[in-house]
Amino acid sequence: MAKDLNFTCTECGAATSKWSGKCEACGAWNTIQQDTGLSTAGPKKTSIGGRRGKTLTLTDLATQEAAPPRTLAGVEELDRVLGGGLVKASALLVGGDPGIGKSTLLLQAAARFARNGLKVIYISGEESNAQVQMRAQRLGLEASPVMLASDTNLRDILTTLEHEKPDLTIIDSIQTMWADHVDSAPGSVSQVRTCAHELTAFAKTHEMSVIMVGHVTKEGTIAGPRVVEHMVDTVLYFEGERGHQFRILRSVKNRFGPADEIGVFEMTGKGLAEVRNPSALFLSERGEPAPGSVVFAGIEGTRPVLCEIQALVAPSPHSQPRRSVVGWDGGRLAMIMAVLESRCGVPFTGLDVYLNVAGGLRISEPAADLAVAAALVSAREDAALPKEAVIFGEISLSGALRPVIQTENRLKEAQKLGFTTAIMPRAPKGTGASGLILQECIDLAGFVEQVFGARQG
Repeated sequence: MAKDLNFTCTECGAATSKWSGKCEACGAWNTIQQDTGLSTAGPKKTSIGGRRGKTLTLTDLATQEAAPPRTLAGVEELDRVLGGGLVKASALLVGGDPGIGKSTLLLQAAARFARNGLKVIYISGEESNAQVQMRAQRLGLEASPVMLASDTNLRDILTTLEHEKPDLTIIDSIQTMWADHVDSAPGSVSQVRTCAHELTAFAKTHEMSVIMVGHVTKEGTIAGPRVVEHMVDTVLYFEGERGHQFRILRSVKNRFGPADEIGVFEMTGKGLAEVRNPSALFLSERGEPAPGSVVFAGIEGTRPVLCEIQALVAPSPHSQPRRSVVGWDGGRLAMIMAVLESRCGVPFTGLDVYLNVAGGLRISEPAADLAVAAALVSAREDAALPKEAVIFGEISLSGALRPVIQTENRLKEAQKLGFTTAIMPRAPKGTGASGLILQECIDLAGFVEQVFGARQG
């Protein structure tokens, strides 16, 4: 018979059947607290508390329901990430590094939605009303009909929302909210889980949309239990480097639209400005061809995005050469280098390797394999690739080049920006853009031979 796990760690959320001074999962002290609502055993009867529930209305898969109503913000990049606008009675979670611009983005969005007829309330648990008003004045939004409040008590907030009946509520941030019936500190796992659940349930039952800001950990994930991301309808990450003016709003979950869609913004003195053509922006500072510089034609969500991948290879003064990666997966870099050495005879022993995706963009799709390999060989051989060429393709462990999705869209975007040549794996017949020269390669060894004139072995 399964035991009830009635104790939970307030730091990591691990459950245990008995109390202890130290959490065995995360190692924190004095964080184990009793959680009477958590049990691995399901209900033993169909009635709860002596009362039976009502019978649910069932439908089949052929039943069609009307699409949920949406409200456009008027910011094309934000509306794109949301899947076509803000859905009524939806819950959103926005995460990002400290100081990246989350509060600025949401204050600008609140002003736009308020001007479009929604009743908007902005509740800050981190700043006073005066601080939010100062930011609004700096952004030129002081005339927007947005109502402000500064509080962290969840009970008072829900009472206010029930009285005011807003269309949209912004909570900044969920880690500062405090439910007085939960015996733990604000920001703990229990508090974050309870506050997020109460706000999401309130939004669903009162036909109100809610946007919650979430802090992130040093690993880049939203702090608190992962169950919060399952509660909400949409999870957005606001990405970027403080040294770059570019900011990327990425959708990692969206029940009402495509996931992995991105919106690109530029941080200016007057707030965030949307970037309608991110490819041109990421390539705006690219000069004459240089060794190690390659233009990659990628896909982010539903849009093609061209960016520059830079590599530097130099003799290492250490016994253990360095491998530094910014904007790409370090494990995949090691794989590409191993394939280059074993299949193409291009060794990197005793060499430091640095790889960077220009502009602060983060790339995760395997279609960047060929562009990374080209940048590495270009840097090692000190041979620049043609300026008007774009490269994309996936590399297998055998050294073969595999075709990638949305090849047509990549080529059209490259042609629109003035590129004349595309180096890529072999694509189906009829693929291409008029006026664009396609250099198709079967394997990585053939690519190195064709582009750099290197010989195997």
